Amino acid sequence: MLPRTENAPALPEVKVLVVGGAGFIGSTVATACLENGITPVILDNLSTGREEFTRGRIFYQGDMADGPLLDKIFAEHPDIQAVVHCAALIVVPESVAHPLRYYRENVAKSLDLVESLIRNGCTRLLFSSSASIYQPGADFTVDESSPIEALSPYARSKAMLEQMLEDVARAYPLRVLSLRYFNPIGADPRLRTGLQVPRPTHVLGRLIEAARGGEEFPLTGTDWPTRDGSGIRDYVHVWDLARAHVLALRRFDSIFPADGDAYTVINLGTGDGTTVRELVTAFEQVLGHSVKVHETDRRPGDSAGTYTRSDRARELLGWTPTYSIADGIRDSLRWMAERDSVLGAPAPTATVPAMGDGTRDAAAVVTGGDPAPC
Repeated sequence: MLPRTENAPALPEVKVLVVGGAGFIGSTVATACLENGITPVILDNLSTGREEFTRGRIFYQGDMADGPLLDKIFAEHPDIQAVVHCAALIVVPESVAHPLRYYRENVAKSLDLVESLIRNGCTRLLFSSSASIYQPGADFTVDESSPIEALSPYARSKAMLEQMLEDVARAYPLRVLSLRYFNPIGADPRLRTGLQVPRPTHVLGRLIEAARGGEEFPLTGTDWPTRDGSGIRDYVHVWDLARAHVLALRRFDSIFPADGDAYTVINLGTGDGTTVRELVTAFEQVLGHSVKVHETDRRPGDSAGTYTRSDRARELLGWTPTYSIADGIRDSLRWMAERDSVLGAPAPTATVPAMGDGTRDAAAVVTGGDPAPC
């Protein structure tokens, strides 16, 4: 276990390697680590991450499959005690169109990373997995023992890597904790980090884009067997996710007793199922006015969705989410309004929807870039 308790003074010599630490979740995890006396060492190839998120932090630009670079990092930072693996491509429709890229980036390169960890004597790994791997139950709730039924190359890449990591943990001196995220929303409440891509592909991001441009929001899939026909999700604030990683780092060794299994999984969600229609309503309430909605067909690889019914995160990590959906929507709106000023990306003026009446000036969205890493 990392040598710090809740009220102990910060120990700056404690380090963790955050792979994908210049992306949305990775950078937020790194920030939470810093606030809790853990020094993050960032590795990111910046294919989708932003170097601005690494300012003031130890940063290596490079690929997680670069064995010599990993050897260099561990040689220069022998006090790294754990690795948080957040690097991945995550856009479901793109994974359907380009499965080879997703399997190469998310699976093959991750195995190269794991080989480097074992070679350098690293024995603790937190893996950013996904609840998209689950087969939904009759009531759409799942726990860690629920059947796996990954429906897209993205989800299958996560499920495949989980199985590989379990096999590796049984054969080598590496313990692996897979954290199965549900649907991250929001931003660092202090707006130090947030979703870095200019045009988000997730539901809330597309809602913000529609409100910003006065366009219709495409509600994809209205024939799911849910209470209102739209997909159901478990929206969890990214800062709550980041807190869970800090708790997992602190309690890592207690989760894995010496004579126990070297691999385990934990769901990270709120336990509340929210349909997409309900999210639109919540968004309109925060925004202060309605949004035009256009119903359309399901996207390739989509599923009805799930939400967690598990208490394992509370039992093993002492973690419970503290932010509401409204909080996540507000922080997402605040971040999108300030994104370019935080990242320093020049762009012409556009309007970003404000909470309540009126609009706020903000830098316009720029196009291009790959999907966000986890």
